[in-house]
Amino acid sequence: MINQFSILHNKNKKQHVESIVAMAVYQADNAKWLREAIDSITKQTYTNFLFVIVIDGPVPQAISGVLNDAVKRDDRIILAQNSHNIGLASCMNAVIDFSMQFKPTFFVRMDADDISEEHRLLRQITYLKRHSNISVLGSALTEINESGFKVGARVMPASHKQIVRILPRRCSLNHPTVVIRYNVFNDGHRYNGDLLNTQDYFFWITLASKGYIFRNLKDRLLKFRRVNNFYKRRGLSKSLNEFKARVYAITKLKQFSPYNFFYACGVLSLRLMPGKIVKLAYKLDRHLLERFGKH
Repeated sequence: MINQFSILHNKNKKQHVESIVAMAVYQADNAKWLREAIDSITKQTYTNFLFVIVIDGPVPQAISGVLNDAVKRDDRIILAQNSHNIGLASCMNAVIDFSMQFKPTFFVRMDADDISEEHRLLRQITYLKRHSNISVLGSALTEINESGFKVGARVMPASHKQIVRILPRRCSLNHPTVVIRYNVFNDGHRYNGDLLNTQDYFFWITLASKGYIFRNLKDRLLKFRRVNNFYKRRGLSKSLNEFKARVYAITKLKQFSPYNFFYACGVLSLRLMPGKIVKLAYKLDRHLLERFGKH
């Protein structure tokens, strides 16, 4: 089925903006969390951006209501819609292609159930302006529960060397925190639209193999929503894709070692275990990553 990407609302008069913030919205999203996510972007201290929100297929009235209210309050919001659900990767690619007309410099990721700290964009874009060699910039994040209370944190390795070194074992950037230079897209790179999950993991591996430079800030610039079924959501499809991504990283980055192969197989086995075991393993992984991954 061929998707029809159409613009529903666009009051923007600018021919050029520095940054594009991209978000996809689905029928299962929570309307309250969506409002909080949108507000966290429109209230940023940094203002030179357009906020492109893609409705990925049919959504309930509650979601439509939040979106219609948002576009009335902020002319920087451009509302688009897919004729049917095509997934996050294809949504992001559609925003990238659409936004090229504005000649932007930075592409900012945002999810519909997370909350960006008010200085997030200013902090990341200022950093990128000062470090022109960096193409992909992520950050640490705070994990919150369904009520918005802190339940954890996720701190990733900071240096490019460490980020790439552990890619065969884990995705070493928090996707919702990432800002990407448009030179990556101008060079022809896109997310793999055939993937309905782990699209970011494969993307980072491809970019790392091409020599693009990564960095993670230690600042916790985003509140990531960790819902009750977080440990049960991966399922067989995502678990297999994560395994494939690890094997792809091992081969693409030429990091051949018994440890990396055994790690990939071990994590695949773990993902298929009961949720309580996965939860314990996740907490241990976060602890070890925060303790030993700060480089």
